[in-house]
Amino acid sequence: MSAAPANQHSRFPLLTAILLALLVAALNIGLWWWSNQPNGPDDWHGPINGFALNVYQRYQSPFDHKFPSDQQVDDDLALISNYTGQVSTYTMQQNTQLYRLAQKHGLKVMAGAEIDKRLDNNEKEIALLIAMARQYPGTINRVTVGNEVLFRNDLPPEQMMAYLDRVRAALHQPVSIAEPDYIWLKYPELADHVDFITIHLFPFWNGTAVLGTTPSGTGLPATDEAVGAYKQIRDRFPDKHVVVGEIGWPSNGDRHEYANPSISNEAIFDRQWLLAAKTNHIDYFLFEAFDQPWKEGLGEGRTGAYWGVFNADRQPKFPFTGPVTEDTAWPWKALAASLLALLPMIWFGRRFSRFKLMGRFFFAALIQLACGLIVWSATLPFNFYLSWIDWTMLALLFPAQIAILAILLINGFEFTEVLWRRSWVREAGMLRPDPPEKQPFVSIHLACYNEPPEMVMVTLDSLAELDYANYEVLVIDNNTKDPAIWKPVQEYCEKLGKRFRFFHLEPWPGFKAGALNFGLKETDPRAEVVAVIDADYEVRNDWLSTLTGYFHDAKVAVVQCPQAHRDFEHNRFRRMTAWEFDGFFRIGMHHRNERNAIIQHGTMTMVRRSALEGTGGWSEWTICEDAELGLRLMHAGYELVYVDELMGKGLTPADFKAYKSQRYRWAFGAMQILKGRWNWMTRKGPLSSGQRFHFLTGWFSWFADALHLIFTLMAIFWTAGMVARPDVFSLPMQLFLIPVIGFFFAKALFGIVLYRARVPCSWYDTLMASLASMGLSHAIARGILHGLTRKKTSFVVTAKSRRLGGSNFAAFAPVREEGLMAIALTLCIIGMSMGYGSHYIEGRLWIFILAAQSIPYVSAVVGAWIAHKAGDKTG
Repeated sequence: MSAAPANQHSRFPLLTAILLALLVAALNIGLWWWSNQPNGPDDWHGPINGFALNVYQRYQSPFDHKFPSDQQVDDDLALISNYTGQVSTYTMQQNTQLYRLAQKHGLKVMAGAEIDKRLDNNEKEIALLIAMARQYPGTINRVTVGNEVLFRNDLPPEQMMAYLDRVRAALHQPVSIAEPDYIWLKYPELADHVDFITIHLFPFWNGTAVLGTTPSGTGLPATDEAVGAYKQIRDRFPDKHVVVGEIGWPSNGDRHEYANPSISNEAIFDRQWLLAAKTNHIDYFLFEAFDQPWKEGLGEGRTGAYWGVFNADRQPKFPFTGPVTEDTAWPWKALAASLLALLPMIWFGRRFSRFKLMGRFFFAALIQLACGLIVWSATLPFNFYLSWIDWTMLALLFPAQIAILAILLINGFEFTEVLWRRSWVREAGMLRPDPPEKQPFVSIHLACYNEPPEMVMVTLDSLAELDYANYEVLVIDNNTKDPAIWKPVQEYCEKLGKRFRFFHLEPWPGFKAGALNFGLKETDPRAEVVAVIDADYEVRNDWLSTLTGYFHDAKVAVVQCPQAHRDFEHNRFRRMTAWEFDGFFRIGMHHRNERNAIIQHGTMTMVRRSALEGTGGWSEWTICEDAELGLRLMHAGYELVYVDELMGKGLTPADFKAYKSQRYRWAFGAMQILKGRWNWMTRKGPLSSGQRFHFLTGWFSWFADALHLIFTLMAIFWTAGMVARPDVFSLPMQLFLIPVIGFFFAKALFGIVLYRARVPCSWYDTLMASLASMGLSHAIARGILHGLTRKKTSFVVTAKSRRLGGSNFAAFAPVREEGLMAIALTLCIIGMSMGYGSHYIEGRLWIFILAAQSIPYVSAVVGAWIAHKAGDKTG
């Protein structure tokens, strides 16, 4: 095996690592700075005309009958009086102390009666409005009867006009009704029943960008749109005073078309409006004074809670003069992210100085990105007023986000090493053949169960042609019941001569491992090496002669070649699966081989007999006895050699059922090994840190498939809840969605780039191999979950010859579960599109995630159809 020359490493690895880490950390801080650059809207000096006011505190809500105390209301009014001389209210039966306390602070109040479909309640509101207006005539200087009643279609205009006439007759104060501007244009007769017109203007809900720019480069700024709407009403009703009862911009929540809620946008809009209102002599109430968390989900999505100039803790969100920063805590967050990543970046840069500089920079940036996302994800929830449902979802998903980042870093390490290595540290090739007298004796074991005899005979013919003097072949047929299948193989072995010995075992325990252990007892005493191949493989005649020389090194216990395939070129299904298999042996096995941590496979493998017998033979407690043996030999201190040379080729699984079954067995067996050898992998011992790393993390991508299944089921449940009960189930925050989408794109990008760099196939074959791989996700997920929760499963031999018969409908029988999942996700997408459309960015992101989650299930269905239609071109 060759090793990388020392002079290819950095001359000053620690210094280079430190400088690289500092550079990436500085870039991280620069990125935080760039995304939080101060905005400079024009300054506002002077009082605000008025505030729309709700005085509920952070954890109070009228729906929960939790109301503020006199002291809390008094404190709010004292704070507001520093900014304005008047406020507006929305209801008379709640927080009635407000009018008495407003009088104390010298505040004028436009008092509002809450009018809706509850006719009895309307009478109480009107009666109390009249009583309070008479009791506090110097404080309540005007009143509104109803807030957006006609907008909600709660009552007909005639009913509202009757209410207005009653109140006007009872009071001296001017009377109005508050409605959006277009309602006044729709029902101009309302103006005959009011003393002044109150309109609500919300460019945000019109989807207008705060500065007016859209992707097409057109559109008025939001403030100009609002002023234009005000002037239209003023011109339509020249004899009436017009009051803008609500106008503002949210600081957080869901984007609406081109309107983006943010602190800086709220500051820009509110300041521009204050200046425009002063110029145009507009009477207005800024909406609103304080954030009201209880409003979240009341028909406005998450946005309803964030319209306050002050947050729910009564802290100002932005200044009215000077520049505005979106996140004033960004320097601390940026510094925390950089410090969190600094030592890991330095360690990686020093430990892997043999990588090219670009590779070390790339992975350092990936570490920094992961740390930045952790800081962002941990701090972002505190910008929201989260419900217990949100916190529950956060508690469930935050650990999953950490797992996603871990998987991303593990995949990124493979990506970096494969693309930016200077050379492989451990690279083995074919050796010059030994003369016969120096060749170790090899016992080739071929275990078979119910295999087509003609297929086994092809394998035996290739073994008979080996250019090697010292070997034998043991064919061990275990538990094949039909003599018509196993007897022809027995007879063929007899024809091939004394090198070939046949054994029929019935009944025999232990599956393939049991058969191989029997073969081990029957092995020629001269044998130093045991080779194992599958019953469908054709081997090259120089397989043994060019590789057994590695066993002259007493440290070497295994020589492994790739699991390659033949006769697939003209069969679409076999072709896509062949290239899917090839990816691991061209990419993953090289990556693992760098740390002597390859996965031993049960075919095209050679094992030192003394090591095999000395460590206990083949394990019958796992259905992946080959991978377990490789780990056991590493634990015993042996070296495993990987030679990326196609020394033998077998057949791919015959159909999608067999393909799925094989991967399910591998996933189940991997979990058996993980549980059985957990202490080896997690505690310091004979295994190196690199070996423990690969055997712990090498299956993380399969764990990702299991997580994908779990979260898909959760997503289906949550989507059903959002569609059926939007009052209970809200759209997930971007916090939950963006890392998932980023992971999806990163993983897809890593896979495709590595395939193009390492696997000698076309773009078409790359994409088809990706489809085949994704189609296995559900089978792998089931294998992982069953392997973690069950002790044993049946050993299903992978069918290599096509099973005849079956209708087109029967083609989908192996993927029933995947089909149902695909249908469920499609219905979720339709339900989301109908219920939420494209109004919220979170809604669009959620639809995208649902579509992405459906890809593996759709891939399985497509793969099953391709397998059904492809036929068997190999005969």
